[in-house]
Amino acid sequence: MGRRSRRRAASAEGDTVASQDPPRRGTARRSGGRRRRGGSPSFSRLLYWGFVLALWGVIVAAGAFALVLATLPPIQSLEVPKRPPTVEIVGIDGRPLVTRGEMSGTDVALKDLPPYLPRAFIAIEDRRFYQHHGIDPLGLVRAGFANVIRRGVSQGGSTLSQQLAKNLFLTQERTLWRKMQEAVLALWLERKLGKAEILELYLNRVYFGAGAYGVEAAAQRYFGKSARDVKLAEAAMLAGLVKSPSRLAPFRNPEGAARRAQAVLSAMTELGFVTETMAKSALAQPARANKPLAVGSINYVADWIMDVLDDRVGHVDQDLVVETSIDPVLQAAAEKALVDELAAKGQKLEVSQGAIVAITTDGAVRAMVGGRNYAESQFNRAVAAKRQPGSAFKPFVYLTALERGLTPETVREDKPIALKGWKPENYRHEYHGPVTLKEALAQSLNTVSVRLTLEFGPIAVARTAYRLGIASKLDANPSLALGTSEVSLIELTAAYAPFANGGEAVAVHVIERVRNRPGTVLFARARHDLGRIIEPRTVAMMNAMMRETLVSGTARAAQLSGWPAAGKTGTSQDFRDAWFIGYTGHVVTGVWLGNDDSAPMRKLTGGSLPVEIWSRVMKAGHVGVPVVALPGLAGSSFASALPPANVVASGAPVAPRPQRIDPGLDGWFLERLFGRR
Repeated sequence: MGRRSRRRAASAEGDTVASQDPPRRGTARRSGGRRRRGGSPSFSRLLYWGFVLALWGVIVAAGAFALVLATLPPIQSLEVPKRPPTVEIVGIDGRPLVTRGEMSGTDVALKDLPPYLPRAFIAIEDRRFYQHHGIDPLGLVRAGFANVIRRGVSQGGSTLSQQLAKNLFLTQERTLWRKMQEAVLALWLERKLGKAEILELYLNRVYFGAGAYGVEAAAQRYFGKSARDVKLAEAAMLAGLVKSPSRLAPFRNPEGAARRAQAVLSAMTELGFVTETMAKSALAQPARANKPLAVGSINYVADWIMDVLDDRVGHVDQDLVVETSIDPVLQAAAEKALVDELAAKGQKLEVSQGAIVAITTDGAVRAMVGGRNYAESQFNRAVAAKRQPGSAFKPFVYLTALERGLTPETVREDKPIALKGWKPENYRHEYHGPVTLKEALAQSLNTVSVRLTLEFGPIAVARTAYRLGIASKLDANPSLALGTSEVSLIELTAAYAPFANGGEAVAVHVIERVRNRPGTVLFARARHDLGRIIEPRTVAMMNAMMRETLVSGTARAAQLSGWPAAGKTGTSQDFRDAWFIGYTGHVVTGVWLGNDDSAPMRKLTGGSLPVEIWSRVMKAGHVGVPVVALPGLAGSSFASALPPANVVASGAPVAPRPQRIDPGLDGWFLERLFGRR
């Protein structure tokens, strides 16, 4: 190849190289240029979509806010609701027995509290309380961050204003919707009230567990003192309870409550609310909560009072103090007697429940136990349960007979009787032939009671029972003689009171007086003379006969040393109910034992366990009380207490003797219910 040809080839090669290299460089430049030009549109799109999302977020938030406002009452019409009323029930000695309602304490002004008490709540619940306007964004972020780190809900972002809004206007449900409502109402509260007002309202409404609302109620419940007097350690414990009142309640979780109080003290120190010296001193002497009040039988009384309170004072819209006739000592003794005896013998005798009522001779309730355990069952068996009284109804049969001319020495036949297929029998299936009424009642002979009922008529017996205070419907048939119509313990006990007081009618009552906190009396029980319903000499005869029940009859196990007492046992068919109603000239006490499902007991009669429980209660009720004779029997023997006998062993009906008895309202009702006789 020649030189020229080589130059031409080289040129061609060079052309080839030259023609290849620049495009590669050019391509790289164009590609790089496209990346630089494409970056600007991507960033713009990011800004654009960020703006769109933010706008939609604002629209959604505004819509949600508007929807929340639409579902709430008009903000301008909202008012801070009054604190729910408290009803304090006190005993005959003036000491509190139980509190009902919201169990709130009286409102305490912020200025009357020790400064560290409200600061404790701010430190642990809302440290930016004075900086935000109802909602704390920083607090929400802090709480959210802490929850993410701990992978759970460890902190809440609610301010004190939000918590107050929830307590005042909303339910406790944890939903997003409720939180939105809470936020709106918190903003409204901040606009309507000042910080001091919000804090004071919060402290007086927040729940502390154990039924206590407000710092005053909580301080009284846990420490037995006013919130004005709590120490720093106690203030820290109270503030710590708000997070979880049930879980941190010092009654149930003292260690948890103590740890939470330490956290409160640490937060207060960090914020400068207390000095390190004060905090160390509080830690060295931690708060100690008092023992909780037992959920005892007094709650049966409280329930009964709350059921009738509106009838005495109208709608309860203010704090009230209800002064009662309850004797705390006797109430405790009655509860213990029932619980102890059932615990010791209940399983063996197959009996699970019982009730006790003790009243004075003028009808004032001194003690009432409505069941074995109030925490397990709030059903008041002393008032609401109606059961067959069995032979405990017989005094009304015998009173009917005495008022028509018979005496305790009158004789009637104890022998089998048959009425259209019904054959009432005595408990032991034994018959004694001719017996006196005194013996027949003491031994609870069924055939004699039935004969007397047939002799004077079931309607007459029913009228006698109604006159003495039985309010339940009675079936006026021959079986009424054996207590087949159901009654309540309280009405049966009250119906025995005229025997104990000499023949006067009584009205059972437990509320003596009702007043508000300032002291204005809203109700006071009037002392009315309800009139005589049994003649004195008839009372004397009945007392002599029923005293014999404790001396030689079915209640011989009754023990009440030094006190004349009388009463009557009762056992319903198949041992489903066991009763004893006994009395002195001071107190009338009724005891019932049985099962709620009416299951038969294991041959438990009124003369056994009910009498033993009665004896324990009555001993407690007569400590330090001067001995009083039974009406009509004072300073006289049994025989001299009786009127001249005009009936001996005759089985014929005796003409009724006119009775000088004021019929009163009961008499008016009975005349119209049964007609005149």
